[in-house]
Amino acid sequence: MFSGIDTGPEYALKWFSLEAAWGKINMSDENASLTDSFLKHPEVKKATDCINSALTERLEFVPPLCKVFESSYTRLKAKPEHIFQIHPSAREKLPDIINNPVQGIKGGPEPTDSEKPWNRRLNVGIVFSGGPAPGGHNVIAGLFDALGKTNPDSRLFGFLLGPEGILENNCIEISREKVNAFRNLGGFTMIGTGRTKIDTPEKMQRARKTCRSLNLDALIIVGGDDSNTNAAFLAQELYNDGIQVIGVPKTIDGDIQVRDKNNELLCAVSFGFHTAARAFSHNISNLCADCSSDVKYWHVCKVMGRVASHLALETALQVHPNITLIGEEIADFIDEERINKAEQQGSVDYTAYGMTLRHVSRLICDGIVRRAAAGKNYGVIVMPEGLLEFINEIQVFIIKLNTIIADYNETHDTDFHSNFPTLDEKLDYLRRMARMARENHTFSVWNTRDDDLFNVLPPFFQEGLLTERDSHGNFQFSQVETDKVIMGLVKDYLKILEERGTYKVGIERKWYLRTMENSGLDPEIYGPALFKNFNSDEPFLLVNESVVSVKTLKQTLVKEGVIDNEDDVPGAVEKIYKASVPKFKTQNHFYGYDGRGNDPTWFDCTYTYNLGRTVFSLIAGGSTGQMAAIKNLEKTFEQWEPIGIPIAPLMHLEERKGKLSLVLEKALVDIESPAFRVFSAMRGQWLAAHPGRDHYRRPGPIRYSGQSEDARPITLVLNELGRAE
Repeated sequence: MFSGIDTGPEYALKWFSLEAAWGKINMSDENASLTDSFLKHPEVKKATDCINSALTERLEFVPPLCKVFESSYTRLKAKPEHIFQIHPSAREKLPDIINNPVQGIKGGPEPTDSEKPWNRRLNVGIVFSGGPAPGGHNVIAGLFDALGKTNPDSRLFGFLLGPEGILENNCIEISREKVNAFRNLGGFTMIGTGRTKIDTPEKMQRARKTCRSLNLDALIIVGGDDSNTNAAFLAQELYNDGIQVIGVPKTIDGDIQVRDKNNELLCAVSFGFHTAARAFSHNISNLCADCSSDVKYWHVCKVMGRVASHLALETALQVHPNITLIGEEIADFIDEERINKAEQQGSVDYTAYGMTLRHVSRLICDGIVRRAAAGKNYGVIVMPEGLLEFINEIQVFIIKLNTIIADYNETHDTDFHSNFPTLDEKLDYLRRMARMARENHTFSVWNTRDDDLFNVLPPFFQEGLLTERDSHGNFQFSQVETDKVIMGLVKDYLKILEERGTYKVGIERKWYLRTMENSGLDPEIYGPALFKNFNSDEPFLLVNESVVSVKTLKQTLVKEGVIDNEDDVPGAVEKIYKASVPKFKTQNHFYGYDGRGNDPTWFDCTYTYNLGRTVFSLIAGGSTGQMAAIKNLEKTFEQWEPIGIPIAPLMHLEERKGKLSLVLEKALVDIESPAFRVFSAMRGQWLAAHPGRDHYRRPGPIRYSGQSEDARPITLVLNELGRAE
């Protein structure tokens, strides 16, 4: 009767067996009554209740309002000084909203009769689109409070499970009880979210039908770059229906940032970024304490951020991990040595631009080796999940392999993957292409250097790059374990360095002296033969590079005349040598979903509540095709300025699913920004490849109030300080 479910006799026996097992757990009637009594005890109920004091305090927290919202009424005022470089395609496809100005919000007296009635009854719909981000519930709360204060008969509808709720007309009316149950809480639990896109004429018609059936005056879309792009197209589609569409910038990646043509910052960061970064930072800080306690693990922390590395940078500034990789810096790297060599040969080496995967792994190895020499064979590494997308050779590999596979299929009228089903067969085909390139220099799709670099990659990643593409011919980075790829290369190279004798754990001089003296051996006799820096005043001693085994240890001691060939290596000396042999152990961690579901910081609580108020002012002022924003987020709260930013002028053409589409441009980390320059200047200190304490920072747990709570992201603080200076 139920497809896929076992309902036969054997299943029944299993079920009754489980029932019997549970029966044994059940207590007697006497014990059950005692248990019921115990469960009804007030203190037991209090201890096990879903509602606790921390939750109650958070629900009761009232975010402060921007000064303009303290006025009884607000008006919109165009700010023509902010202009944008408008793409012709945006002007063509979004004609009714392309000339929208940036709109400021001003407080003032009650509107005149000639103005659109401020206190008119409104029906508003709101939808969450894309992944959750801390603070979304406060967008609803801010909008709900403003609607109710202005006209108690106004109604707010929440579309369930994202844009699909709009298409299916699946919504609930949001009540005060529901809003009060989610104030200042993380997640999008109140109405849920989803990733459906309203991107076809048929879907647009269904959305219009839903909005009309609810008699909506406005539709609010809370989401990232794709969702706000969707908001712009919906605003254009519903323009003649008189239905306003307002976007709200949401993404924990922090990659929605808006500047005008004159580079003035209008929106410093999307909401949810600060909370996610703080959540990741608190957990990674705990790992810093862990690794410096048992001194045997390198914790490898991958944080969300597929396209931009903002979260990795903010986490680095919050925690001071030993090694942090920023994708934008890796992409911007220029290998001057390769450029000069190519110039001498009268050619151009385009592979000199951008860091190779091998180079990235060598940088990490260098930090690990340097820390080990100072007696620290442990540490914390942070990298963004999209790191591989910034590595030039990976992009080149993907382009070349796509070309090779497509050309093969077209030439042979067959399927590359069917003809070469195993990884070895695919690699052999590429090897033959590299040989052809050596013999015929005009044949250069896949050359010897490509083949050498490709063979450095771990087999599982080679297989991933050679796997079948999606229906659009695209490679899916989301399926690649970035940290596993990078650390696989790191481990391989560390083994080579260990065999060369250059990767060793430094031996504390005091421990060496104590160990030798306790064994009745003269440290001054053995020291010069054993350590290359024994005669220095360095606190950590490094075993000679020639000593890579107990056998070579004995050979060295014999050669230096410390022991005879017939003698055994003293136990204490062997113990000291073995202590210098590094044991590289890693623990991998991914930080993403936990941060985006975290309860918001004071910054995000306050930011989003005021965004909700901004949305109402834009609706009341008759705007459409605008994105609610707060200007001056990088400054103190007293300077925050609610505004509406036109979405259409922010759009540009970008390749999506094999074709050019109008979308909002994502903001990448600016490696010339003050925040990045501070990070770059400090990371040598944070590597702490020296004796003594590490420089880890403890950001502490997230709070929504209190003197110890960050008022804003550190990246914003540093960038503002740098701009002011």
